Amino acid sequence: MTKDTLTFRKVWRVGANIDTDALAPGAYMKHGIEVIAAHCLEVHRPDFAAGVRPGDVLVAGPNFGIGSSREQAADALKQLGIAAVIAPSYSGLFFRNAFNLGLLLLTCPNAETLQENETVQIDCKGMPFVKNSQGQILTCQDVPSFLMDMVNAGGLVNVLKHRMADKAISMPG
Repeated sequence: MTKDTLTFRKVWRVGANIDTDALAPGAYMKHGIEVIAAHCLEVHRPDFAAGVRPGDVLVAGPNFGIGSSREQAADALKQLGIAAVIAPSYSGLFFRNAFNLGLLLLTCPNAETLQENETVQIDCKGMPFVKNSQGQILTCQDVPSFLMDMVNAGGLVNVLKHRMADKAISMPG
């Protein structure tokens, strides 16, 4: 299954400058990702981890994922089943960690026009866009094909496993 088109997902909203400590709180870093995810965003949205459902979308303000480089921040969102994060901008480290783990990030200058609890359709064929339930279309920045490959494979490790398996098959033996 590819993530070219995700149809009508519920929107959860958070503000600007959400840091990795809010996504993966330090007090829980000694635990596994299931425990870390259970506390994801609790300082901003106490209802988030318990209420989010697989396929939901997180919409944020600018500078999402600032702070430390902990990859558990992106992994917590993936563990909760977030299908995509839509924001005007991201921390560079968070951006790369998210794609490495197979989490789709869409950079959309008008992301903050999306409303809490509305549903959206995400289309990543060609130039990505988000369409809300009222039919409004928000254009997002292009996602390079190698990053979409990581999302579709479930992360960089899976991409590398496939490459290694392909090389092993093609090698004379």
